[in-house]
Amino acid sequence: MTKKLLFLLIIVSSCVYAQQTTLSNTSEISVLTIGPGTSLNDAFGHSAFRIKDPNMGLDVVYGYGEYDFDAPNFYLKFARGKLNYLLSKDNFSRFYQIYVYHNRTVKEQVLNVSQSEKQTLYNYLLNNYKSENRAYLYEFFFDNCATRIKDVAKIATNNGITFNSPKDFEAKTFRSLIYDNVNQNSWGSLGIDIALGSVIDREATPEEHMFLPENIYEFFEVATKKDGSPLVKNSNTIFTKRPTKVSNSFFTSPLLILGILSLIILFITYTDFKKRKRTIWLDMFIFSFTGIIGILILLLWFATDHIGTHQNYNLLWAFALNIVVIGQLFKETPKKWFIKYLKFLIIMLCLLTLHWIIGVQVFAMSLIPLIIAVGIRYLFLVRYYSNNHNQ
Repeated sequence: MTKKLLFLLIIVSSCVYAQQTTLSNTSEISVLTIGPGTSLNDAFGHSAFRIKDPNMGLDVVYGYGEYDFDAPNFYLKFARGKLNYLLSKDNFSRFYQIYVYHNRTVKEQVLNVSQSEKQTLYNYLLNNYKSENRAYLYEFFFDNCATRIKDVAKIATNNGITFNSPKDFEAKTFRSLIYDNVNQNSWGSLGIDIALGSVIDREATPEEHMFLPENIYEFFEVATKKDGSPLVKNSNTIFTKRPTKVSNSFFTSPLLILGILSLIILFITYTDFKKRKRTIWLDMFIFSFTGIIGILILLLWFATDHIGTHQNYNLLWAFALNIVVIGQLFKETPKKWFIKYLKFLIIMLCLLTLHWIIGVQVFAMSLIPLIIAVGIRYLFLVRYYSNNHNQ
């Protein structure tokens, strides 16, 4: 008798669970596109799925963009590209209010999918939200909150989506796509340009453009299914960002700050040249600064799983070995090899210019005055030390 009751309980529970997870004919699945925010980490927007079923009282949002703050060694894993992101789930009303509060545009695209495709997509999200499946290894360009939307939609439709190019589509490099969302004369853009290598200066394929949420919206708008019908049934903007006053940040921008720093380097170098002396602390600063940046670039290239940090030719100006040779700067007449080393650094700056001109890698615009000033300082040191050796 007990076994029969237990069996009956399992059957009833299974039926209830099936009813709870089976979408009705009134259900809709849509893609939400969130506009950019004010900080660097939300400058590229966000994408999510909305599952709405009035008959079931269901209106939830799933998004592949939640940090796992409880992960041990969070910041170290983040820096090394080994941090797992999580699939999040939230009530739509709360999700909506958060982005209204932060004044970020919210756009919705209701998908033109069959009942079985809706159920497949929803089941996929339910399974993905299980604790053992929620985490995934985030990769900014190829596996993020936007690319996951595309991938899950393709799975739900059995790869039955054709992503056509939007009207006036222009193929761009990954770096150019970043510039579309980040002011080039900002500290965030400078950090990105120093940290990311030449691998992001190749032209992205049309589908690779969809690593950005706004491009998910644009490509989904013109996507078609196997039968030729549009993927999106209807689109609407459910919240439009309120106008805000844009502050003028030029006086704190990297171009101005580094420009002033470059002028100081040039002024001291000119003074040293006229007085036939050398300001040791300036050379210490230049070699320490460029050496430390160079070491960080090497670590990002070889000690992390970030794809975008590979083949980074910022090493041509931020030369890591500068840290090792600092001891020679304390000598009025250093070893002869140090003069050759300085000439080598000048050649590296020339190679950087060549790489920039022929398009191997695009470097930060705000670095131009600093690179020029550092190059002139190296030329001065070659002349200064050569004269000392000839005396």
